Amino acid sequence: MCALSVATGRAQAGVEKLYILNCGEGMAGDISRWSPGVDEGKSMAFVDNCYLIKLSQGWFLWDTGIPDAVAAMPNGLPPADPKAVYWHRPKTLASQLEQIGVKPSDITAMAVSHTHPDHIGNVEMFPTAMLYVQKAEYDWPGAGGQPRFRKEHPVTLLEGDKDIFGDGSLTILSTPGHTPGHQSLLVKLPQTGEVVLSGDAVHFKSNWDNRRVPALNFSKDETLASMEKLSQVLTREKAQLWINHDKAQRDTLKMSPEFYQ
Repeated sequence: MCALSVATGRAQAGVEKLYILNCGEGMAGDISRWSPGVDEGKSMAFVDNCYLIKLSQGWFLWDTGIPDAVAAMPNGLPPADPKAVYWHRPKTLASQLEQIGVKPSDITAMAVSHTHPDHIGNVEMFPTAMLYVQKAEYDWPGAGGQPRFRKEHPVTLLEGDKDIFGDGSLTILSTPGHTPGHQSLLVKLPQTGEVVLSGDAVHFKSNWDNRRVPALNFSKDETLASMEKLSQVLTREKAQLWINHDKAQRDTLKMSPEFYQ
């Protein structure tokens, strides 16, 4: 049963608002890490977004960004690989929730696109929220063979797409390739229309336009198949694609406390 399920006789689920939260900003040392053979040696600004969705029944969070603790690090979080992203956190997730009057305990359901550290950094800020994740991702061993989530955290394991409320308002899309159980999210907003939140199915627009696959992805073939799947969803739903790490696109969007309806 979904954590936001509706009592008998009440209205069906529906998305009311979507907030884009600043969950990290950084600089990639060499963007050819994500686009092999292209722009070698060039650096590029990255962003990291979280998305807070208000439904008629409550709050749903998509991705949690880099850990809030990074905000207290004067020099940010340097990467082990100098080609990767050097992250900073200008605002904590907790402070952005507080700004719009939301307590962590108000968020009763959540999902992460995948289990890389810049997406799961604050999962345990919401220890009782039902977590929706692909079984292939949940079972994928972490560093040193450790599990990727605390076993005490409530979880709904998915094996493919999932229309969370059965009404199309929020649909998790299985998009493996970047990781074994990567997923994206289709959101149906009442005024803005349909939006697909990419996760890391693609990292920036030029990679999307040219179907480029990062060398470190788990599976190139699955990544390309997932891009094609998303393309079909965008066409069918007449949806926008919001690319999580794409700063140029993010800079054109409204950030919390503003929101989309």
